[in-house]
Amino acid sequence: MTHWKPTTCMRCAVGCGQHQRGVDQGYGVDKVRGDYDHPATAGLSCERGIRETENPDGEWLTEPLIRRGDTLRPTSWEQALGVVAAEFIQAIADDPDSVAVLGSGQQTNEAAYALGKVARGGIGTRHFDANTTLCMASAVRAYYDAFGSDAPPPTYDDIPEAETHVVWGANPAVAHPVLYRWILDSAADADSRLVVVDPVESETAADADQYVAPDPGTDLELARALLARLVGTDRIDRAFVDAYTEGYDELVDSLPDAASAAETAGVSMATVDALADAFADPTLLYWGMGVNQSTNGTDAARMLVNLCLATGNLGPGTGPFSLTGQANSMGARVVSSKETWPGQRPFTDQEHRATVASTWGVPLSRLPASSGPGPVGIVDQINRGNVDVCWTVATNPVAGMPDATNVERSLDDVFLVAQDAFRSETVEHADVVLPAATWGETEGTTMNMERRVSRVTAVSDTVDAVRQDLDIIAALGNRIDEDLFDEPPLDPETVFDEIRSLTEGTVADCSGITYDRLDAELAVRWPAPDEETQGGYRYYEGSESGSTDEGESWSFPTDSGRACFSAATYRGLPEPTDATYPLLLTTGRRAGAYNTGVRTRETASEVPTARIHPETAGQYIDLLDRGRTVVESRRARVTVDLAPDDSVPTGAIWMDVHNPAVNDLTVPAVDPDSNEPNYKQCAVRLASPDAGPTVTQNGLPRTGTLDGD
Repeated sequence: MTHWKPTTCMRCAVGCGQHQRGVDQGYGVDKVRGDYDHPATAGLSCERGIRETENPDGEWLTEPLIRRGDTLRPTSWEQALGVVAAEFIQAIADDPDSVAVLGSGQQTNEAAYALGKVARGGIGTRHFDANTTLCMASAVRAYYDAFGSDAPPPTYDDIPEAETHVVWGANPAVAHPVLYRWILDSAADADSRLVVVDPVESETAADADQYVAPDPGTDLELARALLARLVGTDRIDRAFVDAYTEGYDELVDSLPDAASAAETAGVSMATVDALADAFADPTLLYWGMGVNQSTNGTDAARMLVNLCLATGNLGPGTGPFSLTGQANSMGARVVSSKETWPGQRPFTDQEHRATVASTWGVPLSRLPASSGPGPVGIVDQINRGNVDVCWTVATNPVAGMPDATNVERSLDDVFLVAQDAFRSETVEHADVVLPAATWGETEGTTMNMERRVSRVTAVSDTVDAVRQDLDIIAALGNRIDEDLFDEPPLDPETVFDEIRSLTEGTVADCSGITYDRLDAELAVRWPAPDEETQGGYRYYEGSESGSTDEGESWSFPTDSGRACFSAATYRGLPEPTDATYPLLLTTGRRAGAYNTGVRTRETASEVPTARIHPETAGQYIDLLDRGRTVVESRRARVTVDLAPDDSVPTGAIWMDVHNPAVNDLTVPAVDPDSNEPNYKQCAVRLASPDAGPTVTQNGLPRTGTLDGD
């Protein structure tokens, strides 16, 4: 029997410590259990994380593939890498921006860093991004604007200290069950409470002491109504605001009438008052994709941060806490050179750019001037003929991006390289497929949502024709620029040491974190500028009295050294309902499923379920065929099984994000500040399963279809 080895769960961003053991014969993980010595999770681990590590569903990729006509055929690594490198080099010679690279929050820090190094320093393209932009970019932008740096100020240590837990636009009961257990335990204390804000009465809402159901897509207006009410009733912590913030007066001047904003959000003033009361006690404010994935997402996240600042809910046991989805979304943001250079170095700062170029040994002029237009913007550039080659790594844009049918057509127009561990919708469209190792087969590190760095370890070899993400990236990088990396296979620890060196002295300093330290301590939270210390509550430097109310000291990496309020104006929905498309589609996570479902789907063709309020379903009874109907947007039509569910608001349809058909429906509008897509609301209608398509390729409705259009 192989021995147990500590690792980190890569299912979500909680970062549960685990022990894993490999099989006695062959390849794979035999058993997984929680690690009781882990400083973040102390033995807790959800059943789904264990199951998906031990025995994931999906078809494993076991050899390189190359397209011959309409078919993917087995090939050698030498031929696969040679063909890909030739396409890359030819495109780079024409224009480095004609190559697009899409990474992932599923990579280790080392692989994410190496991919950014190739994209920015080897190729020199601005068209590099990752699927982390699809879920966290709005929260990231809000953090930078308020605090001058990314990542939540609180940590898991603050959860038991809070008296009020406000969960806004998130469903941690499904998405983050271990973290949710801590929230429930704390909220169960005397004089504590759980408040949930969500248009859908989710599993988390079912446990709430107070549940608020705004109209879908109106989170910003509800937050502005709440702030206006707090200002109007003199419930602002002026001592904190005056001492440690700036921009408050401009914010107040921008606020709407509370009653008017509440009406837009579809809630009563009594509800606003009750929600305002929650912030009188030490409050942690959590939010998720329901806030971020909107064209108003950055402004809504800014307003949630404003709520914490205005009420003095910043400091131990309080604060704004965005809930990250993917396991290493934080790591991709810190090390991959996506929006910033490693260590959150500003992308356009010439001194930082020179440091990065020198470390990488590449010409400064090769680094792109812009961080790029985001994943949806990259697809737009493909459609405009500005991108010829696209390389996807551990991501599935054909299923995971909005208006997925358009994404599919776009990727068919370029030379597509798909690097993944499992067969996916994107793999099916690839010209070359590069099979990579997955959880239990990979060495490296990851970062959880509270900034803890921990080890990811291997207990199984791979089949001979599967390689490590890091080594595939390095092999391609060296064919573009022979001096980018040592000859593969690379030592992940050596790559991590390079990451450490680039973060030294930055706001995301990881220089004091080493593999040896992680082996001893299991997880270390940044900033960690030396090998004895690690980060706690961000920006807070404590007080002489030990009280958080007197003699506080704060240090924000902003130009003024103060936290910054932001004003915002509600822009409405990018695609509101109308007489032609009278229903609103919203999306969310389902228990037991994973991202685009590649690891958890039984079959790729399973019919998605659409949840709908019984009252709304009753209006469309003639369009049902034994419970089956069609959901149709301006972009696509999807056959669904309709499930009456009174937790969904009237006039809305809820579908989970894990079925690849769902994003055929969604709208590709993005937040103007973060480039994060508006997954959460688009206009749809129900149609008979027997009816023909009622939308054309450009999304315009045909004449003579349902609902009078």
